[in-house]
Amino acid sequence: MAETFFSMFTPEEIALISASGTRVHLPEGWAPISEQTGADKAYIILSGKVSVRQHGEEITQCGEGEIIGEAAILNHSLRTASIVALTPLELIHFTKEQLERLNVEMPKFHEALEKVAAARFPTS
Repeated sequence: MAETFFSMFTPEEIALISASGTRVHLPEGWAPISEQTGADKAYIILSGKVSVRQHGEEITQCGEGEIIGEAAILNHSLRTASIVALTPLELIHFTKEQLERLNVEMPKFHEALEKVAAARFPTS
């Protein structure tokens, strides 16, 4: 199984990260993030699957344990993709401020975010 964002942490660290955000449920078909909008939130998927789309075309799918929406916050840019729920979702919602606070309080969280963003958006 491929490494997910959550697989980089101990159960205690996952509990701390989870407690820093707000648990939300979204129905199938819902789009919590839209392309070319401001970077004001990110989510960690607890259950379900999403489609990541650019210009309406699916480029990948993400599922349990993965973080979505972090790249635009890290890069201080507009969203580069839309996220659409393929199934009902259970998520942890983070505001930009909550993510930034975790980055400062938990260096390992910041390192994991950087690792995920680098894998998704290689600079080469």
